[in-house]
Amino acid sequence: MQSYQPWCHGNITRSKAEDLLSKAARDGSFLIRDSESIQGAYALCVLYQNCVHTYRILPNEDKKISVQASEGVPIRFFSTLPELVEAYYNPNIGLVTHLQYPVQREEDADGEQESNNLPPQLPPRNIATNDVKDNDPKSSEQVCKSLSDTFLKRLQHMDLSTVPEQHQMAIQEYFRTSICLDVEQVQNGEANLPGLKKLTMAICKNLNSEVSRILPALEVFHHTLDQQISARIGKVPKQMSANSYQSVSLRLEQLTKLLYSIEDKAKSAMFDSVGNESCHRKSVIPTVTFEVKQESLGISTKMFLKVDVEGGKLYFKKAKDGPEEKYFTQNKILQLVKSQKVFKLVIVLETEKEKILRKEFVFDNTKKREGFCQLLQQMKNKHSEKPEPDMITVFIGTWNMGSAGPPHNLRSWFQCKGQGKTRDDTADHIPHDLYVIGTQEDPLSDREWAETVKSVLTKVTNIRFKQVVINTLWNIRIVVLVKPEHENRISHVFSNCVKTGIANTLGNKGAVGVSFMFNGTSFGFVNSHLTSGSEKKLRRNQNYTTILRFLNLGDKKLNPFDITHRFTHLFWFGDLNYRVEFPSTEAESIVTKIKQQQYHELLSKDQLSLERNDEKVFLHFDEEDITFPPTYRFERDTREKYAYTKAKATGTKYNLPSWCDRVLRKSYPLVHVVCHAYGCTTDIMTSDHSPVFASFEVGVASQFVSKQGPNSTTQGGIQVTNCVATLLTKSKTKFFIEYHSSCLEKTVKTSEGENAEHSDGSIKVRFGNQVELTPIISDPEYLFDQHILICVKSTDSDESYGEGCVALRAAQYCYTEFQITLTHHGEKTGTLTGGIQLHTSEGKPTEKLYDFIKIERDDTVTSKGKSSDTKKSSVIQKHDISNPSYMGVSFQRSNVIDKGWSYSMPPKNHPLAGQGSKESKKGGYDGSPHSATGKCSNPIDETETRSEMFDNPLYGSMGKTTGQGKDQDHQQRDHLAPPDPIIKAAEVESDRPPVPTPRNRSCTLSDTKPQAPTSSTTRPSMHKKPVVPSRLEGVVPVCRPPLPSKSWLGMPDPQTPKPRDYRDSSELPTKHRQTARPVHLQPHRDAYPEVPKMGRSVK
Repeated sequence: MQSYQPWCHGNITRSKAEDLLSKAARDGSFLIRDSESIQGAYALCVLYQNCVHTYRILPNEDKKISVQASEGVPIRFFSTLPELVEAYYNPNIGLVTHLQYPVQREEDADGEQESNNLPPQLPPRNIATNDVKDNDPKSSEQVCKSLSDTFLKRLQHMDLSTVPEQHQMAIQEYFRTSICLDVEQVQNGEANLPGLKKLTMAICKNLNSEVSRILPALEVFHHTLDQQISARIGKVPKQMSANSYQSVSLRLEQLTKLLYSIEDKAKSAMFDSVGNESCHRKSVIPTVTFEVKQESLGISTKMFLKVDVEGGKLYFKKAKDGPEEKYFTQNKILQLVKSQKVFKLVIVLETEKEKILRKEFVFDNTKKREGFCQLLQQMKNKHSEKPEPDMITVFIGTWNMGSAGPPHNLRSWFQCKGQGKTRDDTADHIPHDLYVIGTQEDPLSDREWAETVKSVLTKVTNIRFKQVVINTLWNIRIVVLVKPEHENRISHVFSNCVKTGIANTLGNKGAVGVSFMFNGTSFGFVNSHLTSGSEKKLRRNQNYTTILRFLNLGDKKLNPFDITHRFTHLFWFGDLNYRVEFPSTEAESIVTKIKQQQYHELLSKDQLSLERNDEKVFLHFDEEDITFPPTYRFERDTREKYAYTKAKATGTKYNLPSWCDRVLRKSYPLVHVVCHAYGCTTDIMTSDHSPVFASFEVGVASQFVSKQGPNSTTQGGIQVTNCVATLLTKSKTKFFIEYHSSCLEKTVKTSEGENAEHSDGSIKVRFGNQVELTPIISDPEYLFDQHILICVKSTDSDESYGEGCVALRAAQYCYTEFQITLTHHGEKTGTLTGGIQLHTSEGKPTEKLYDFIKIERDDTVTSKGKSSDTKKSSVIQKHDISNPSYMGVSFQRSNVIDKGWSYSMPPKNHPLAGQGSKESKKGGYDGSPHSATGKCSNPIDETETRSEMFDNPLYGSMGKTTGQGKDQDHQQRDHLAPPDPIIKAAEVESDRPPVPTPRNRSCTLSDTKPQAPTSSTTRPSMHKKPVVPSRLEGVVPVCRPPLPSKSWLGMPDPQTPKPRDYRDSSELPTKHRQTARPVHLQPHRDAYPEVPKMGRSVK
């Protein structure tokens, strides 16, 4: 394209192009945009009869372009786009209609420049650095002697004929004496080596004076050339500078690299020597004692709990300084159960006689209890026999440094200390596994900042962290550090950046990102600095969309998906610059509310929250509740005063106190993510921003090795059925679905769907064929951690019209229906509904570390018929709360409305999911009610559980399940049983296909005959009048979970029960649970009844 053309819109999105054409509202309106599927190609979009038709414009080898028009039309080649457009103004040459009305390009919303009139500060020169090794400390004398002898011997074999005598003596003196000072610095965690610095200064003394002598002349010459005299003067030919000064510049560059390399190698040698022959590693986590209260017979007694993480023991003491009366090793601590109402914690222990013991303690506050739980979790993890971790902790930090160097002490930032949701003091010494630090307006070089962070972490944790990657765009930087033991677990490291400054060409604003695999889990991290100014909210939204579209990270095979779908966990943070929308006259009132910690009213006007609620940015992202004060704009060197006015040439500018610095995250469905801290520091005051920290507990998958032999006949399978996509588009095209996943042998495509237009302008596409997906490994341990990425594409341009994700864990019980929101480039483009069935090989998942801690919502439900058996009386099932990040229910919060997905998963202790039995584990993965890891969540007697839930309308009538027995349980294991379509067409929505159900499942809505009880009990009768189901319940078999509420039109939304948490039930590990009593069922005529037409009880 040689000149500006109004109909050429560049890289706008497909949805934006459709909006522009819809506004034009005339047949023959057209525009040309860049293709989203093929680099270097274009898309010609034409409006005809209120539908948008898209044609690809492809270049050939000779750089000629042509339009993919209708079949039978001769292909015409053109040299330029204007030539092509001119030709297609003529009718009947292959398009649905000839081009008539070009749609003009919209003016860029950001024609103005940034508020800062000064030219952006150039970034510092970055020299790559090598990581240094970290091992255990060793005595300084031994290290000094070893290093000194080694280097002096090496020096004797060197050719020193060209080295001046004074330099030889200086080097020898360093190896004899000064090296000891550097070793001591290294052992203390300092990054500077004063002895080495003194030596280099002595050797380069003449060079330093020579540089000082010639530098003023070069600066004068540089400033003279910097002022352009005339626009007609062209660029200086490259040959002039290359021939005249290449040797000088190259020699200086080589000298700089050599100095850096000398320092790196010296540090590396010292770290090697410090740790090679060490005896014992210094304890990282000291013992911590907690004061608690224990109630017995209504009497409160003071107790002390002493946690020895390194020794793997928990001590119970009656006096803080008294003797250690009793202790339990970490393998005898089975579970921690937290109460939601009070600061109570139940510790479930195994005694020497393999009996279960429950001890209840009350802590002073929630923070103390959380610190205790984290220490015990760290103890379990440290002494775990598992070869690979299933949970790690991630620290996220973001700080706008304000172009000022950092203070000497940054400990509070990395220890999550300050205001907001912070960690307890007892957790200060628990190191995170990953540290991801993002900075903006960072004046340091990559090397300086990385060494500063490593030095602080070494002092805090006594661990020399490894640098995974560092990425910088001007003064926007991200650095990732990891524990040394995790270094080999990280692979596939990528980094990228996107500029969003003036005209998207300057890097003073933009984003830097990194991604990698931690064993089998993908991580993405984005640090962004968006446009400043309270009035530039729309420009910030554009920045976000630009970064989302063009930041290239992760698996290149996932090209149809943007970064919000490419990673199991995506963290987006930085100075997002969103402000609070108050008039400037409210400044004093805002400051008063901040001092009174009345943040709620201010947050109701937070631009980022408002834009997220309107689904304009960060769709389906989560952010922890903000309980800390605004982090911008402070007076430097104090946190007591906000500097909300700024004098400028155009007048006074107001920067109202705002939460500019944020941390958000987006994870795949049904994965474990818990935020333990989110706040800001109060003692780091060199910038007008306060550093923000966040701490996450994240579940990870291992690099799985199948237990199946290479010749195993067991083949896993995934069936996806009855997919219906509702697309918010006016495109006139056909669609198909692509399934992507690392667990699949290959990418799978469906055939074309059948389109049906709706009056609201959307298109409903049915994909009737059942899709078979073949996983590479059939073990449930592997498959339940996997996800299927779904992309709805057009057949004409192969462009995506929406992407989503389905978790295989949702189908671990039986056939499961799903409903996911389709998005493209951060915008909602429709929904997709369907069903998924999973078939796995034998075995079941092992217990995860994050199942160690549960949350109890209500008080313990005690049995009326008390037993003397300690096991039976101490493992009563708790009612629990849910973690919406994991359980399969849609999630609502004050600032997040739509989660983007929902599943018809049964509750974990729902009897409709099947009854657990030993025989059910002989075949494939059993369908008994399991926790998130497949562990049985119902350790008590079956009859007792049913009695507790009998009349709970949220679970339905329990009388419907009394006919289930061993045979049914055995059949329910087979997740690939062919569906039995027993739902009548008249009973379901006309636009929805019949829903398949697993075969051989008995279903009755009439009152069944009472079954003979297995044993006499004092519990209430099992034969109360069942809750009458609704009409919809009457046509859905009880062996299948209910449909998502949104998928049925014209019906009132049912009362949704509070979702359950994968880690929030108080069950014991499977090997300690009480074996369920067998239920002896008598056959009768209602064992397999027919389904009545109506959902009412039949007498």
